Amino acid sequence: MGADRTYRTAVGSQSVELPLVALSDELTIALLICVDLGVAFAEVAGRELAELMRPAEPDIVVSVATMGIPLAIEASRALGLDDYVILHKTPKIHLGERWSEPVVSITTEAPQRLRMDPARVKAVRGRRVAVVDDVISTGASLQAALRLVRRMDAEPVVIGALMTEGSGWRMALGADAENVRSLGSMPLFRPAKDGIGTLEEDWG
Repeated sequence: MGADRTYRTAVGSQSVELPLVALSDELTIALLICVDLGVAFAEVAGRELAELMRPAEPDIVVSVATMGIPLAIEASRALGLDDYVILHKTPKIHLGERWSEPVVSITTEAPQRLRMDPARVKAVRGRRVAVVDDVISTGASLQAALRLVRRMDAEPVVIGALMTEGSGWRMALGADAENVRSLGSMPLFRPAKDGIGTLEEDWG
């Protein structure tokens, strides 16, 4: 997945230039890798996202490894919360399968499972949860995270993201889409019909 073109966009008050990466002949995305944008970026983004989520009064932040970890830390800090929970896509011996849900991400080819550490279930059970991730694109990762949270009898009261991508996630999330708060939005990219490799923005 090489990139020779970029897309400049705003993430809250911050401006970033993202590489355009082709996933197929018909689909290109602007690739936002939160863990590569630095400590200062994550602190500002987490604080700004926390302000958007604060009216929902979450008790704890739940996010998805690995890209969501800096966001979970900084949003929790800004909300005055001293704990957060990370869901994992990579199998680990302590995670098991009891607390897991299937997921297919736009940036990974093979189906995966989103897993919750059984030892952390009590931190989420019965609480008001903010589910955060770096980018909402298809909504698949979020759907799996929401299923896990609800299996713990917790209530997802708000969904936070640095960016939304396209609009397909709205249909995937259904009623939960109304709870999404993001610092910005960006399109998907499709090949133009000019035959010279131009990309057209796809917001649909």
